[in-house]
Amino acid sequence: MKTLITGGAGFIGSHLSEALLKKNESIISLDNFDDYYDSSIKEENIRGFKNYPKFEFYRSDIRDFKTLRNIFEKEKPNKVVHLAAKVGVRPSIKNPFIYEEVNIRGTLNLLELARRYKIENFVYASSSSVYGENKKIPFFENDPVNFPISPYAATKRAVELLCYSYYHLYNLNVTCLRFFTVYGPRGRPDMAPYKFTKLILEEKELPMFGNGDSQRDYTYIDDIIDGIIACLDKKLGYEIINLGNSYPISLKDFIRVIERATGKKAKIKKLPVQSGDMAITYADISKAKKLLGYNPKIKPEEGMRKFIKWYKEKYKYE
Repeated sequence: MKTLITGGAGFIGSHLSEALLKKNESIISLDNFDDYYDSSIKEENIRGFKNYPKFEFYRSDIRDFKTLRNIFEKEKPNKVVHLAAKVGVRPSIKNPFIYEEVNIRGTLNLLELARRYKIENFVYASSSSVYGENKKIPFFENDPVNFPISPYAATKRAVELLCYSYYHLYNLNVTCLRFFTVYGPRGRPDMAPYKFTKLILEEKELPMFGNGDSQRDYTYIDDIIDGIIACLDKKLGYEIINLGNSYPISLKDFIRVIERATGKKAKIKKLPVQSGDMAITYADISKAKKLLGYNPKIKPEEGMRKFIKWYKEKYKYE
């Protein structure tokens, strides 16, 4: 079996590649080294994989249909995990056009190639952001998601609908996994766990938007990878499945978790709530448990200890 992973040099993609390579599976990894953050981080993420004979890497952009088609023709993948995307709620408000271009058109390219090359299983990385200002918690997959509050969220929901159309028209097995705030070693530097750890260790001001009552369902990377791999092994037709921890924690409590793990006090700077930010994310994961045998094990306290240990080793803190 051969799995094509888009966004393969990123946070989740590199962890998924590592896990599948350990299972002796063949990986075709695609990444364009987007400049959203320092591309050297991604290069480091996959440096060790190049010694594996079953790992092939292509520096490629999902908007480039011709190059993608050549890769599909040459490599003949059996499965696709589509992780590549323009990420970030706030940047999507400033530049929505690029989000439409990458997230929607790029995914359409992949769906069309998946159809043509008879892909057995297509797994799409959606997001908890599609729930918008949903007041009903926890979030269930069949909750209404018609009112996204950022262009980023709107593109993620639009792609879920595109995926359904390819299932309906061509019987393509597609599962849309709604990820809930993934964190852990090799995490993105723009995300709160990484950014807050860095600022607290460096004893710099930490910006806190709002009063700290907003809540996030932080989900450790190992649990997410377990969910993706379980999904790859099942042909479910078309499904949308939450992958979260089902354990939301407030922003101020999350900062306290980092303070305890680092032994340092945060220097908090309070700022107004930002447009596009959700008040809470909270996954109901009963469907994931039923269909995938998904069972997240790592709570934020343990997960952040693991992340901070990795962070200190990487940046050589004593």
